Amino acid sequence: MKRNELPTPCFVVDEAALKHNLTILAGVQKRTGAKILLAQKAFSMYRVYPLIARYLSGACASGLYEARLAYEHMGGENHVFSPAYTPDEMRELVTICDHVVFNSFTQLEQHRAACLAAGVSIGIRVNPECSTQEGHAIYDPCAPFSRLGVTKANFRADLLDGVEGLHVHTL
Repeated sequence: MKRNELPTPCFVVDEAALKHNLTILAGVQKRTGAKILLAQKAFSMYRVYPLIARYLSGACASGLYEARLAYEHMGGENHVFSPAYTPDEMRELVTICDHVVFNSFTQLEQHRAACLAAGVSIGIRVNPECSTQEGHAIYDPCAPFSRLGVTKANFRADLLDGVEGLHVHTL
């Protein structure tokens, strides 16, 4: 199909360019032992998930629907972080996710038992309170008064039982 024949609106993916980039990421994983996950919030074009799955370790989701999308169309490891989870969401998430990251210790305490019972790895998001840029505080997860992650003043080492990872996100 020629460019002027494409229906609009539509998304066009250059498969060769995508494979080239995925090959680079696969090489990083192989050389370092790191696991690279697809950030679905940035790219949730599930039609190419089977291709991506051949190169990356899995996906990370920002909620139930993205987690379900990765589970159904990609396979591999499935990680999820959300600022809030309902008990109903958690019941499904622990059946389709390998790793759940909590935004607060209150959240962790509310859902820890469900995760541990299902054998799901647990993480807690920490806010390093260190902005790496200026001028975009509304998008900065480390800006003053951000509600994303646990700050040093609210960190509870006594509640880390079962926690296997820390999630740190800065710009």
